[in-house]
Amino acid sequence: MAKHKGKSKRRIKDWQGRLDSGGDFVSDPAEPRRFSAQGVKLGPGSFASGEAEELGNMESRSGMVTGVFRRGVFVRISGEELFCGMAKTFRPPERAEMTSPLAVGDDVTVALARSEHTHGQTDLDRNRIDGMILSRKPRRTVLARPEPRSQKRREQYDGDVFEKVIAANMDMLVIVAATAQPEMRRGLIDRFLIAAERGKLQPVMLVNKIDIQPAEAHSEILQDLASRGVPIVPCSAVRGDGLAEVRNLLGQKQCVLAGASGVGKSSLINAIVPEARIETRAVRSKDDRGRHTTSQARVYDLPGGGMIIDTPGLRELAVGLSARELPWYFPEIELLAPQCKFRDCTHTHEPGCAVIQAVEDAVIPAHRYESYLRILATIE
Repeated sequence: MAKHKGKSKRRIKDWQGRLDSGGDFVSDPAEPRRFSAQGVKLGPGSFASGEAEELGNMESRSGMVTGVFRRGVFVRISGEELFCGMAKTFRPPERAEMTSPLAVGDDVTVALARSEHTHGQTDLDRNRIDGMILSRKPRRTVLARPEPRSQKRREQYDGDVFEKVIAANMDMLVIVAATAQPEMRRGLIDRFLIAAERGKLQPVMLVNKIDIQPAEAHSEILQDLASRGVPIVPCSAVRGDGLAEVRNLLGQKQCVLAGASGVGKSSLINAIVPEARIETRAVRSKDDRGRHTTSQARVYDLPGGGMIIDTPGLRELAVGLSARELPWYFPEIELLAPQCKFRDCTHTHEPGCAVIQAVEDAVIPAHRYESYLRILATIE
């Protein structure tokens, strides 16, 4: 890998010389792929650190990431969508909290390509880019899932798990569940609530498909959510029930939708943002599972202001916690944990466990304890 460093530095120096002299990115029209939207590999102190000195006099603008793809990202700047490249070494510092290169919702600074570089033919050249990502502002909220680091870069005894950020800087996590087809899953809802708490998002619950089965069929789950302060809106994307309340709840907010495949996230967006026209598919009849129709997180503007991000359907959501951290997300368990006989009690089998005793005495609801055990099993 080291043998390529000199070649990379020469390319960077050559590119900088062209920029300083007002030349084009590509000197030979027969070589349109030399500086493609995949990004240029730069060393520390360049794009990776967000310093723009190496970019000469290129104009820089602020914008929001609206789409992340393999060859680059879309950034919204003053209402216009620009396709931007990203340096391959553009990464936050190691062990940084809520780590991920870029995600939908990120606020970034972009160096805009000068018009003389495009020759007015950007639509004809799929490798042309409108700018290059310089830096990313700190995220105030995230929706993330854990993702182990590449084994190529992992130390033998490094057990850290990094997070893949699905969306950033949103106000609300809108959890969508169906009354049926597929069945409402308490454990998955608990995982989303934990993701919201970790990412500092306000959780909201939309109970879709009440045209198939009334929300009261899941009254125990909904009452538990209401007791925890989670707003709940029963609705139907097909009949239109509750959509006015949904629009009022989401209006002027930056929101991200999450839920299992098939619960109707895309159908709800089509109902409140008619111009979205997202493709939808029915659940599989043989197992009541949803079919993934959203492959990338995408941004849709709400008619009354604000925006909503549709995320790929998730059948499972790992929460990236340690067993020691998990009780913090279950206040009733955390409250009783100090009374356990053993200091490192996992509240699963140990004698003298105050939590197990509280479950047996119905002080802690059985379904909450079951949810704790289900999540604990996924992180041990």
